[in-house]
Amino acid sequence: MWHAIGQRWKWVRSRHRPGRIRLTGRQWGALVAFAATAVVVAVGLGVPHTASPVPAVSVERARASLARLRVIERRPAHDRDYHRDAFGPAWTDDVDVVGGGNSCDTRDDILARDIPGAVRIRTTACPEAVASGTLTSPYTGRSVAFRRGRGSAAVQIDHIVPLAYAWDMGAASWGGPRRRSFANDPANLAAVDAASNQSKSDAEPARWMPPLRAFHCQYAVQFVTVLAAYGLPVDAPSRDTLVNALKSC
Repeated sequence: MWHAIGQRWKWVRSRHRPGRIRLTGRQWGALVAFAATAVVVAVGLGVPHTASPVPAVSVERARASLARLRVIERRPAHDRDYHRDAFGPAWTDDVDVVGGGNSCDTRDDILARDIPGAVRIRTTACPEAVASGTLTSPYTGRSVAFRRGRGSAAVQIDHIVPLAYAWDMGAASWGGPRRRSFANDPANLAAVDAASNQSKSDAEPARWMPPLRAFHCQYAVQFVTVLAAYGLPVDAPSRDTLVNALKSC
Protein backbone atom coordinates (compact mmCIF):
# COMPACT_ATOMS: atom_id res chain seq x y z
CA MET A 1 0.00 0.00 0.00
CA TRP A 2 2.55 2.56 1.11
CA HIS A 3 6.18 1.61 0.62
CA ALA A 4 9.36 2.58 2.40
CA ILE A 5 12.93 1.36 2.43
CA GLY A 6 14.38 1.02 5.92
CA GLN A 7 17.97 1.69 6.83
CA ARG A 8 19.86 0.89 10.00
CA TRP A 9 22.32 3.33 11.45
CA LYS A 10 24.84 2.77 14.18
CA TRP A 11 26.32 5.39 16.44
CA VAL A 12 30.03 4.77 17.04
CA ARG A 13 31.64 6.41 20.04
CA SER A 14 35.36 6.81 20.36
CA ARG A 15 37.84 8.61 22.57
CA HIS A 16 40.60 10.79 21.25
CA ARG A 17 43.51 12.36 23.00
CA PRO A 18 43.04 16.02 23.82
CA GLY A 19 44.25 18.27 21.07
CA ARG A 20 43.35 19.63 17.70
CA ILE A 21 42.20 17.20 15.03
CA ARG A 22 42.69 18.20 11.44
CA LEU A 23 40.26 16.88 8.86
CA THR A 24 40.56 16.88 5.12
CA GLY A 25 37.85 18.42 2.93
CA ARG A 26 36.51 14.98 2.09
CA GLN A 27 36.36 14.01 5.78
CA TRP A 28 34.50 17.22 6.64
CA GLY A 29 31.99 16.51 3.86
CA ALA A 30 31.42 12.98 5.10
CA LEU A 31 31.00 14.20 8.67
CA VAL A 32 28.42 16.83 7.73
CA ALA A 33 26.44 14.33 5.65
CA PHE A 34 26.47 11.81 8.48
CA ALA A 35 25.38 14.39 11.05
CA ALA A 36 22.47 15.55 8.90
CA THR A 37 21.31 11.98 8.39
CA ALA A 38 21.66 11.22 12.10
CA VAL A 39 19.39 14.13 12.99
CA VAL A 40 16.73 12.89 10.57
CA VAL A 41 16.90 9.36 11.96
CA ALA A 42 16.94 10.56 15.56
CA VAL A 43 13.55 12.24 15.24
CA GLY A 44 12.10 9.28 13.34
CA LEU A 45 11.43 11.15 10.11
CA GLY A 46 12.80 10.64 6.65
CA VAL A 47 12.46 12.42 3.36
CA PRO A 48 8.75 12.92 2.52
CA HIS A 49 7.30 10.57 -0.07
CA THR A 50 4.65 11.52 -2.60
CA ALA A 51 1.26 9.84 -2.28
CA SER A 52 0.42 7.31 -4.98
CA PRO A 53 -2.22 8.31 -7.55
CA VAL A 54 -5.73 7.10 -6.79
CA PRO A 55 -7.40 5.05 -9.56
CA ALA A 56 -9.91 7.16 -11.48
CA VAL A 57 -12.63 4.53 -11.02
CA SER A 58 -12.27 4.74 -7.22
CA VAL A 59 -12.54 8.51 -7.33
CA GLU A 60 -15.69 8.42 -9.46
CA ARG A 61 -17.30 5.86 -7.16
CA ALA A 62 -16.49 8.00 -4.13
CA ARG A 63 -17.96 11.10 -5.78
CA ALA A 64 -21.13 9.20 -6.61
CA SER A 65 -21.35 7.75 -3.09
CA LEU A 66 -20.81 11.17 -1.51
CA ALA A 67 -23.64 12.62 -3.60
CA ARG A 68 -25.97 9.92 -2.23
CA LEU A 69 -25.03 10.25 1.46
CA ARG A 70 -27.54 11.73 3.83
CA VAL A 71 -26.28 15.12 4.98
CA ILE A 72 -26.99 16.64 8.39
CA GLU A 73 -26.37 20.27 9.24
CA ARG A 74 -23.62 19.58 11.78
CA ARG A 75 -22.15 16.82 13.87
CA PRO A 76 -24.33 16.29 16.95
CA ALA A 77 -22.96 17.25 20.35
CA HIS A 78 -20.68 14.44 21.47
CA ASP A 79 -22.43 11.84 23.60
CA ARG A 80 -20.66 11.82 26.96
CA ASP A 81 -21.80 8.21 27.48
CA TYR A 82 -19.61 7.07 24.58
CA HIS A 83 -16.79 4.70 25.48
CA ARG A 84 -14.32 2.77 23.34
CA ASP A 85 -15.50 -0.58 24.73
CA ALA A 86 -18.83 -0.06 22.95
CA PHE A 87 -16.98 -1.16 19.80
CA GLY A 88 -15.72 -4.36 21.43
CA PRO A 89 -12.28 -5.42 22.64
CA ALA A 90 -9.57 -3.42 20.89
CA TRP A 91 -8.27 -5.18 17.75
CA THR A 92 -10.19 -8.38 18.34
CA ASP A 93 -9.83 -11.08 15.69
CA ASP A 94 -13.35 -12.32 16.41
CA VAL A 95 -15.10 -10.27 13.73
CA ASP A 96 -16.82 -10.90 10.41
CA VAL A 97 -14.68 -8.67 8.18
CA VAL A 98 -11.66 -9.20 5.95
CA GLY A 99 -8.89 -10.63 8.14
CA GLY A 100 -11.26 -11.67 10.90
CA GLY A 101 -10.67 -15.15 12.31
CA ASN A 102 -7.19 -15.48 10.79
CA SER A 103 -5.45 -16.02 14.17
CA CYS A 104 -3.87 -12.53 14.08
CA ASP A 105 -5.33 -9.53 15.88
CA THR A 106 -6.39 -6.57 13.75
CA ARG A 107 -3.42 -4.38 14.72
CA ASP A 108 -0.99 -7.02 13.48
CA ASP A 109 -3.00 -7.45 10.28
CA ILE A 110 -2.75 -3.72 9.49
CA LEU A 111 0.94 -3.50 10.39
CA ALA A 112 1.66 -6.42 8.07
CA ARG A 113 -0.35 -4.80 5.27
CA ASP A 114 1.16 -1.33 5.60
CA ILE A 115 4.80 -2.18 6.42
CA PRO A 116 5.94 -4.34 3.50
CA GLY A 117 9.17 -6.28 3.90
CA ALA A 118 8.99 -6.16 7.70
CA VAL A 119 10.77 -8.65 9.95
CA ARG A 120 8.27 -11.13 11.43
CA ILE A 121 8.09 -13.03 14.72
CA ARG A 122 5.63 -15.36 16.43
CA THR A 123 3.61 -13.87 19.29
CA THR A 124 0.62 -14.97 21.32
CA ALA A 125 -1.57 -12.66 19.23
CA CYS A 126 -0.23 -13.60 15.80
CA PRO A 127 2.01 -16.35 14.37
CA GLU A 128 3.62 -13.87 11.93
CA ALA A 129 3.51 -10.56 13.76
CA VAL A 130 5.57 -7.60 12.57
CA ALA A 131 8.70 -7.29 14.71
CA SER A 132 10.34 -4.34 13.00
CA GLY A 133 10.26 -2.35 9.80
CA THR A 134 9.81 1.11 8.33
CA LEU A 135 6.44 2.68 7.68
CA THR A 136 5.82 5.51 5.26
CA SER A 137 3.05 7.35 7.08
CA PRO A 138 0.34 8.20 4.55
CA TYR A 139 -0.60 11.28 6.59
CA THR A 140 2.84 12.92 6.32
CA GLY A 141 4.71 11.00 3.63
CA ARG A 142 7.60 10.51 6.05
CA SER A 143 9.32 7.34 7.21
CA VAL A 144 8.80 6.08 10.75
CA ALA A 145 10.81 3.25 12.31
CA PHE A 146 8.73 0.55 13.98
CA ARG A 147 10.11 -1.89 16.52
CA ARG A 148 7.89 -4.10 18.64
CA GLY A 149 8.15 -3.21 22.30
CA ARG A 150 8.95 0.24 23.60
CA GLY A 151 9.26 1.70 20.11
CA SER A 152 5.94 0.33 18.86
CA ALA A 153 4.00 3.46 19.88
CA ALA A 154 5.74 5.42 17.11
CA VAL A 155 3.33 3.71 14.69
CA GLN A 156 -0.37 3.72 15.52
CA ILE A 157 -3.48 2.38 13.81
CA ASP A 158 -5.96 5.11 12.90
CA HIS A 159 -9.68 4.73 12.29
CA ILE A 160 -10.14 6.88 9.19
CA VAL A 161 -13.76 7.43 10.18
CA PRO A 162 -13.25 7.88 13.94
CA LEU A 163 -15.22 5.61 16.26
CA ALA A 164 -16.54 8.57 18.27
CA TYR A 165 -17.68 10.30 15.05
CA ALA A 166 -19.44 7.13 13.92
CA TRP A 167 -21.09 6.86 17.33
CA ASP A 168 -22.36 10.44 17.16
CA MET A 169 -23.60 9.94 13.60
CA GLY A 170 -25.65 6.81 14.30
CA ALA A 171 -23.49 3.89 15.41
CA ALA A 172 -24.86 4.27 18.93
CA SER A 173 -27.98 2.48 17.71
CA TRP A 174 -26.09 -0.45 16.14
CA GLY A 175 -25.78 -3.89 17.65
CA GLY A 176 -22.50 -5.04 19.14
CA PRO A 177 -21.38 -7.24 16.19
CA ARG A 178 -21.80 -4.38 13.69
CA ARG A 179 -19.81 -2.00 15.89
CA ARG A 180 -17.02 -4.58 16.31
CA SER A 181 -16.88 -5.06 12.56
CA PHE A 182 -16.69 -1.31 11.99
CA ALA A 183 -13.83 -0.94 14.48
CA ASN A 184 -11.81 -3.72 12.84
CA ASP A 185 -12.64 -3.29 9.16
CA PRO A 186 -9.35 -2.90 7.21
CA ALA A 187 -11.12 -0.48 4.85
CA ASN A 188 -11.37 1.94 7.78
CA LEU A 189 -7.86 1.47 9.15
CA ALA A 190 -4.39 2.76 8.35
CA ALA A 191 -1.01 2.52 10.06
CA VAL A 192 0.18 6.11 10.60
CA ASP A 193 2.68 8.14 12.58
CA ALA A 194 1.74 8.71 16.22
CA ALA A 195 1.80 12.52 16.04
CA SER A 196 -0.78 12.64 13.24
CA ASN A 197 -3.05 10.14 14.93
CA GLN A 198 -2.99 12.09 18.19
CA SER A 199 -3.49 15.40 16.38
CA LYS A 200 -6.54 14.04 14.57
CA SER A 201 -8.12 12.43 17.65
CA ASP A 202 -11.82 11.95 16.77
CA ALA A 203 -12.08 14.92 14.39
CA GLU A 204 -14.16 14.81 11.21
CA PRO A 205 -12.80 16.13 7.86
CA ALA A 206 -14.16 19.64 8.45
CA ARG A 207 -11.80 19.93 11.44
CA TRP A 208 -8.87 17.75 10.37
CA MET A 209 -7.28 16.53 7.16
CA PRO A 210 -3.88 14.83 6.76
CA PRO A 211 -0.88 17.21 6.79
CA LEU A 212 0.22 15.75 3.44
CA ARG A 213 -2.09 17.49 0.96
CA ALA A 214 -1.18 14.94 -1.72
CA PHE A 215 -3.00 12.32 0.40
CA HIS A 216 -6.26 14.27 0.69
CA CYS A 217 -7.73 12.52 -2.33
CA GLN A 218 -7.07 9.01 -0.99
CA TYR A 219 -8.26 10.02 2.48
CA ALA A 220 -11.51 11.41 1.08
CA VAL A 221 -12.09 8.30 -1.02
CA GLN A 222 -11.67 6.03 2.00
CA PHE A 223 -13.74 8.23 4.33
CA VAL A 224 -16.66 8.36 1.90
CA THR A 225 -16.42 4.65 1.08
CA VAL A 226 -16.67 3.70 4.75
CA LEU A 227 -19.60 6.04 5.44
CA ALA A 228 -21.46 4.60 2.46
CA ALA A 229 -20.68 0.99 3.36
CA TYR A 230 -22.05 1.39 6.89
CA GLY A 231 -24.95 3.69 6.03
CA LEU A 232 -23.69 6.66 8.03
CA PRO A 233 -24.54 10.28 7.17
CA VAL A 234 -22.03 13.11 6.83
CA ASP A 235 -22.11 16.55 8.42
CA ALA A 236 -22.45 19.43 5.94
CA PRO A 237 -19.07 21.10 6.66
CA SER A 238 -17.26 17.77 6.21
CA ARG A 239 -19.23 17.08 3.02
CA ASP A 240 -17.86 20.32 1.58
CA THR A 241 -14.31 19.40 2.65
CA LEU A 242 -14.62 15.98 1.06
CA VAL A 243 -16.03 17.43 -2.17
CA ASN A 244 -13.01 19.72 -2.46
CA ALA A 245 -10.62 16.90 -1.64
CA LEU A 246 -12.12 14.73 -4.39
CA LYS A 247 -11.73 17.62 -6.82
CA SER A 248 -7.99 17.50 -6.15
CA CYS A 249 -7.72 13.91 -7.38
